[in-house]
Amino acid sequence: MVAKRNNVSFEDALTMTGYGKFNLLMFTVCSSVITGMVFEVFSVSYLVPASACELNTTSTQQGIMAGIPLTGVIMTSHIWGYLADTRGRRKILSICMSIGFIAGSIAAFSPDWISFSVFKFTSSAALGGAFALSMTLLSECTLAAKRSSLVILTTTVFMFSSGLMALISIPVLPLKFSYYISILDIHFNSWRLLSLIFSAPSAACAIAVACTYESPKYLVSVRKEEEALKTLRGIFMINSGKSGSLYQVDSVILDEKLTENTKGIFRSMLAQTLPLLQPPLLKRTLLIGLLFAMSYIALNPFMVWLPFIVNSFISPSGGNETKLTLCQMAQLFMDTTKTVQKPSDCTMNKFAMLVVFGMNTILSIFNMFLSSLVSWAGRKRVFIGLQIIAGLSGLCVNLSSIKWLSAIFFVIFLLAILNFGLLTTYSVDIFPTYVRAMAVCLTLMVGRGSAVIGINVLKILIESHCEVAFYIFGGVTICSGLIGVLIPSDAQLLKLKQEDSGKP
Repeated sequence: MVAKRNNVSFEDALTMTGYGKFNLLMFTVCSSVITGMVFEVFSVSYLVPASACELNTTSTQQGIMAGIPLTGVIMTSHIWGYLADTRGRRKILSICMSIGFIAGSIAAFSPDWISFSVFKFTSSAALGGAFALSMTLLSECTLAAKRSSLVILTTTVFMFSSGLMALISIPVLPLKFSYYISILDIHFNSWRLLSLIFSAPSAACAIAVACTYESPKYLVSVRKEEEALKTLRGIFMINSGKSGSLYQVDSVILDEKLTENTKGIFRSMLAQTLPLLQPPLLKRTLLIGLLFAMSYIALNPFMVWLPFIVNSFISPSGGNETKLTLCQMAQLFMDTTKTVQKPSDCTMNKFAMLVVFGMNTILSIFNMFLSSLVSWAGRKRVFIGLQIIAGLSGLCVNLSSIKWLSAIFFVIFLLAILNFGLLTTYSVDIFPTYVRAMAVCLTLMVGRGSAVIGINVLKILIESHCEVAFYIFGGVTICSGLIGVLIPSDAQLLKLKQEDSGKP
């Protein structure tokens, strides 16, 4: 008979479940959630230019359409974080993905750009907490020794999913079919089909999340110890292939403050938020929020407009020139499309889409090595180094008239996107469980809010003062790296957790 241990700390109890099949399955589920979110929220990168001819959208309207999804994400992140902390990660995540699929599918049948924006806003608002909640669920089901590495790898999934969208667009967008739907007065064509394809993964994610376990750490934090033990035994059985009776834990405790029951949704939400805006968590919230804001405003806009930037870089209008900077090629492309307006202008260059896929694949591969680099140098040094190197490369993009040298500097500049995952690991580790989902959603909300501003600013600057755009966003990236000096080291994080556990 196996001796049972009472009052085992949660981290020790989770470590005793082992690391194996369950963690791989959970990583797969959370990765599918990230893919579904990326496909739906960032689909505007392909759908907006592809629909321009049919919907007759201006440059300003396209900027609004491109920024609308992130606006939806911003406006609901706080709510989803609250619901996840009070109703459960798994349940809320499944609801998010279901609503996202329904609204995203309806957007494919939009008769004009306004209705398209409304449904994309709705689907993205539904998915506002998907990334943060999946990261929270994954981290709370993974033992501490493997947690950071696994969360960092989700950035690889994020980047590869972004590239996969380009690969899917290559065969779909050129299709010439057109079916008239009289009741909506629209023609169902290739870009609408692509919109449906991008929405489909959200439905599969909703089912997958519903079939997995709830976070055992969340269950302990809301005083559902029996359910938490049942979940931990289940994880042990999947990882070890042994009977649950061999799991040595009989009771588990959480060395953190537990959730207090508060009546009324607004009072409850306020109670869940106020700890983040008061000492000792206030400094953490401000620091992580600021770093998210600076990272997102500098890099996320380039990912949204990446197909457009690469398309202008590869475009035949400037593609044969080798003595033009990236901005000069973009300007030449825009001057050409302004003087020659035709339906083909709304198509995307196939080779350009392959380049987008290739760039995202390169970033994904780099991210796979990031966890090893973090283990060797530490998260703090990696974040600072990556931000400064990327920022300097951003400043150099237009200093060379050698086409492919500019492209290399541009790819190095985009490497700072890998720090999104690194920042998320900090957001997960630096806040206690009872406000963790709320904290991750809130800090991501701040970052995405800055990204909406950056998306519209970048579009305007590319068209009028392209070089200035790289100087501004490259400079912001360098500054965020310098501010990263204030990030606590892993040793300091351990001390913070010990202070949290000392709370009444």
